[in-house]
Amino acid sequence: MTFKGDLQNLTIQSNMNGSSTGPRLIVVCGLPGSGKTTLAKVLESKLRAVRLSPDEWMNALSLDLYDEDKRGKIEALQWKFAQQLLALSLIVIIEWGTWGRSERDALRLRARVLGAGVELHYLSASADVLFERVQRRDTEHPPIERDTVSRWFEMFQAPTSEEMALFDEPLVTGLASGSS
Repeated sequence: MTFKGDLQNLTIQSNMNGSSTGPRLIVVCGLPGSGKTTLAKVLESKLRAVRLSPDEWMNALSLDLYDEDKRGKIEALQWKFAQQLLALSLIVIIEWGTWGRSERDALRLRARVLGAGVELHYLSASADVLFERVQRRDTEHPPIERDTVSRWFEMFQAPTSEEMALFDEPLVTGLASGSS
């Protein structure tokens, strides 16, 4: 699912008898400023899920958001925790960005081994929109430069339709499709 930004009129689908959906991993994918946190918080509330965001953990620990070594350690810890939650049949939202197909594949395959359904929500926006949003939220210090956003765009591996087909239909429907 590609998300455009309309969070109104969401509906929740029940894929099983009653309200229980079983374990489910929801991967929210996109570049900084694409709306991952906004969408993840909506899904967290609607689905009574556990949301894991490395940015929030890093901020809470007063760590540099761009310290890749520490981010990797936090994501590894979050993934260990996510697997424990999935084993308890809970819904887990991972809000890591997942810039590469191999990272998304690894999460999907491991979650499937645990018997979990897996969703992928891809959020996209133009480089100009991403830059404007990152500047407006003013949480990066030092501020992100326009060239950095352009480099991110070049590095990011957007999910293809073939990759999206490997994931389950979302529990929450009514999100606008397309890129902004």
